Amino acid sequence: MFLSCLVIWAGVAVSAVDVDRGEVDFRPGPEEGSVPAPFRLEPAIFAYERTRVFSTPRYTVSRLTFPSPIESPDAANNVVHAEYFAPVGFSGKRPAVVVLHILGSDFPLSRYMAARLADRGVAALFVKLPYYGERRPTGGPGPVPRKFLSDDIERSMRSMRQGVCDVRRAGRWLATRPDVDPDRLGVTGISLGGIVSSLVVSVDPQIRSGALLLAGGDLSKVLWDMPETAPFRKMWTESGRTVDDLKRLTDPYDPLTYAAGMAGKRVLMIAGNVDEVVPPASAKALWEAGGKPPIVWYDCGHYSAVGYLLPAIRQTVDFLGGGDPPRPADSRASPAG
Repeated sequence: MFLSCLVIWAGVAVSAVDVDRGEVDFRPGPEEGSVPAPFRLEPAIFAYERTRVFSTPRYTVSRLTFPSPIESPDAANNVVHAEYFAPVGFSGKRPAVVVLHILGSDFPLSRYMAARLADRGVAALFVKLPYYGERRPTGGPGPVPRKFLSDDIERSMRSMRQGVCDVRRAGRWLATRPDVDPDRLGVTGISLGGIVSSLVVSVDPQIRSGALLLAGGDLSKVLWDMPETAPFRKMWTESGRTVDDLKRLTDPYDPLTYAAGMAGKRVLMIAGNVDEVVPPASAKALWEAGGKPPIVWYDCGHYSAVGYLLPAIRQTVDFLGGGDPPRPADSRASPAG
């Protein structure tokens, strides 16, 4: 459904296994009471394990696991898997960003984004969303959920909630890193990752910045109109349900519901002006509800945005690294290699 890109990067493998086990004691501050109930985190002490697996002159890469704050029926899905790209050679405490992937689970694309952030001195934690990668159950009785989003909209919205809460807990882990500035936490993602990122930056008081690529609001309309969801629409209407019924299910997890929380934060949006999956009207609605942050419009659709990924990633890395948002004159861009 979403973009696909093959990215190859190289470094020096670490021969000695470096394992760090510890705990994070999360005690919500007074601002937690303002977080919408579906995404609120309870006080908790959670364990994590980080294993360093890769090194380059500019950053190290570690695998990270910790328990999800939300318990689903699938045990494998309740362990969050992530990859931490820690900058090397930078002084002082660094900004940090959670990086999220697309619906098609194109992990190399997210790793490329994380690596470029680390090159810039931004600590980057690539987080795999519910039912992706190692979190996808295998075997067992009954049907196995295969995707974050499926025809089971109620389960899909539970996954959306879990994903947001997982990212919030990931942010709490980042804040404990000795080389991370806890006052400069951000989030970024493309398409599905951008939608989850927009929720996180809207509801989490500790997330101060976000770069939202190919994201938008009005989930019920996006899900209803997508070309890929024709079988779902047929099944939904044959069961006697309407798009209004869908809206009632999705509104509690819709970025538009919480977008006012972006106000006062450092946010950049990048959208396609002929996007056939997340329509321009959806991106514009999120932009308006979020206080009209800087936005870049590319002359592309959702799938043809693959030709714009490199300039989009460059703009995202520059912005999250502390650079100025793109000028209005840059709001129309051309593909670049």
